[in-house]
Amino acid sequence: MKLLSYFTFPFFKNASLLLPILLLGACVQAPPKEDNTKPPTAADVSPTTEAKPEASGPLKSLAWLEGCWKGAVNHRDYQEHWLPLRGDMMLGASHTVLGNKTQDYQFLRMEIRDDKVHYVIAVPDEKEHRFQLSDETTEQDDTVYTFTNVEDTFPKTVSYRKATSGWMYITIEGKLNGADRKVIYPIRRVDCGSGEFISK
Repeated sequence: MKLLSYFTFPFFKNASLLLPILLLGACVQAPPKEDNTKPPTAADVSPTTEAKPEASGPLKSLAWLEGCWKGAVNHRDYQEHWLPLRGDMMLGASHTVLGNKTQDYQFLRMEIRDDKVHYVIAVPDEKEHRFQLSDETTEQDDTVYTFTNVEDTFPKTVSYRKATSGWMYITIEGKLNGADRKVIYPIRRVDCGSGEFISK
């Protein structure tokens, strides 16, 4: 220690007189400096957001499905929710409610198999229903994506019609018990948090 080293020099013969002075000097210290640093506020901290990668690959034309969709037909409320395109796959889910009871729910996915775009519907306790993208047409301002069942079962086709103002129409067609059946589900893009309609 520095204070003890002073007592080793020969001209400090009277250590008893020097000790109180040294102790007094050690006790008298400069007042601490005032810290004027202010903590950062929320306005000072700019959030860092990663840029969303641009959709690419064979499923690029279907990337618009991403988000939440909602509609109602014959007192049935139904929703679809699609995750963003990642790794050449899109994952989704649908949920249909009649009154306050769940009537149906499915797990959905768009994927590439044998260099073809496939739409797969997975229903609990059932075999997966697989459809292959067979047609993409433009009708006025709408684009229609038609998927055909790889097996000869109902439904034969499922089409997604991308319309304007945030609307989409899902059409299911085929023969059921020998009779032609066609069901159209009008569905609209909504905010996933508030459920409010989005026109885009």
